[in-house]
Amino acid sequence: MTNLEAKQTIFPICHSSDISAARRYGLHLSQSLGFTETASGQLSLVLHDEANNMLKHAGEGQLFLTFVSSGGVNGIEILALDKGPGISNLAHSFYDGVTTVGTAGNGLGALRRLSDSFDAYSASGKGSAFYMCLWSGVLKRSMNSLEIGTIAVPMPHEEVCGDGWAVVWNEEGVKFLLADGLGHGPNAAQASTAAAQLLVKRPGMQPLALMDALHSSLHGSRGAAVAVAELHFKSEQIDFVGIGNISACVIDGLSRKQLVSHNGIVGHNMRKVQQFTIPCLPGSLYMMHSDGIGTQWDLASYPGLYLCHPALIAGVVYRDFVRGRDDASILAARYRLHS
Repeated sequence: MTNLEAKQTIFPICHSSDISAARRYGLHLSQSLGFTETASGQLSLVLHDEANNMLKHAGEGQLFLTFVSSGGVNGIEILALDKGPGISNLAHSFYDGVTTVGTAGNGLGALRRLSDSFDAYSASGKGSAFYMCLWSGVLKRSMNSLEIGTIAVPMPHEEVCGDGWAVVWNEEGVKFLLADGLGHGPNAAQASTAAAQLLVKRPGMQPLALMDALHSSLHGSRGAAVAVAELHFKSEQIDFVGIGNISACVIDGLSRKQLVSHNGIVGHNMRKVQQFTIPCLPGSLYMMHSDGIGTQWDLASYPGLYLCHPALIAGVVYRDFVRGRDDASILAARYRLHS
């Protein structure tokens, strides 16, 4: 059984001094996670080049640095988001020497070469988003490849996010949990963290049983809106149980199937609990988000985004549909079969 846990730190990039702050944090984090000196240096270059490009082309943006761990190997994900003019021909921009601001034009090509994983999305007039990941070692290859992207941003003026998530998986399937603690701040975060930790402690529980256990476990806390899903690789189906205002859906190309959550607060009042099962074929996108994200988003408005890494999809939806008056979280995932 493999658990994916993450700690995310957000850096607004508005000035050159912000680049230095992100690089210092990245260097400290990589060293604490067992990165080699060479790998730490590569991470520092990626952060510098991406943030520098952001300032030059968009004027400002955000860098999300996420510590992830998979199968005992540590990694750092970088998600860069901006609302600049976008790039009309993204593929052409990866050739060294291509520039629109009179610089050397080595940035995007270098970012791709220095990263273990890389993806990008941009369109004229719709800003840009870049995903990069560097690992401290070699990941164990599995017959099923799972890609995950997450966002967890606190309400403005709050220090901690009241939303939390967890993912556990093995060769047979994967379980997802997203929790939105009631209210904001540390007490909300305590409830959502407790929910996420219960999944990690009891990874074998089915969604219905886990929801009942969560209801008992969160009694006495703020309580939370919680959604739990289990994706079965063999049957190519997903089981879903939701209580409270968590949105969840499966997207297969242009087809979007919404999953239903019932009213209530886990840990306080949970009158009706029901499990729904729908198909989820390899390559389909599974998404869930808290009510800090508006529900009007439509991937059809972003040609090509559906095929990108789930981290980019989560980032673009967050960037363009965050409400700004609540904690906001998104979990996006896709699995693929390998022969």
